[in-house]
Amino acid sequence: MAKIEDLRTKSDDQLSEQLVELKREQFNLRFQAATNQLEAPARIKEVRRSIAQIKTLQTERAAASAKA
Repeated sequence: MAKIEDLRTKSDDQLSEQLVELKREQFNLRFQAATNQLEAPARIKEVRRSIAQIKTLQTERAAASAKA
């Protein structure tokens, strides 16, 4: 799981790429959980939190650019 400070240093493109990767991982984790093959249940929470952090940063940046 990335720290928010690390995410703030990334560009918008990098954040978008990471968001796509995390959503793909989240899908795979949900599929594993449904088929009882999940080895690390805590990873679901970590991925969900990382997705939320990235979306929050994207919203903050969009609001900041709208004001400027």
